[in-house]
Amino acid sequence: MSTVASVGNDPRIQKVRVTKGQIVADLADGRVISVPLAWSWRLSEATPAQRANLRLIGTGQGVHWPDVDEDISVESLLHGTPARRPTPRPAMVKVRTRERPPLNAGH
Repeated sequence: MSTVASVGNDPRIQKVRVTKGQIVADLADGRVISVPLAWSWRLSEATPAQRANLRLIGTGQGVHWPDVDEDISVESLLHGTPARRPTPRPAMVKVRTRERPPLNAGH
């Protein structure tokens, strides 16, 4: 990956790698941040090839994995913000009702 300069105190990701258990980001200012891979349910369920296919967002504000539609910002890495798995919506239940005879039937 290309080197990205840090602008002031604005942290920028320079390089990212995903190991068996961690997401590791090297920042342009020399810091190295790692978070558990389980914090990204999309990446933890992805194949190694899908994890390896990534690109920086902007000038290093985040990382995008197009194969699994995952985006992680440098801020969420620094603050330790795990991705939430969406809760499934309850299935729509079709209720069958029996037909009622008209109120004036037979009168």
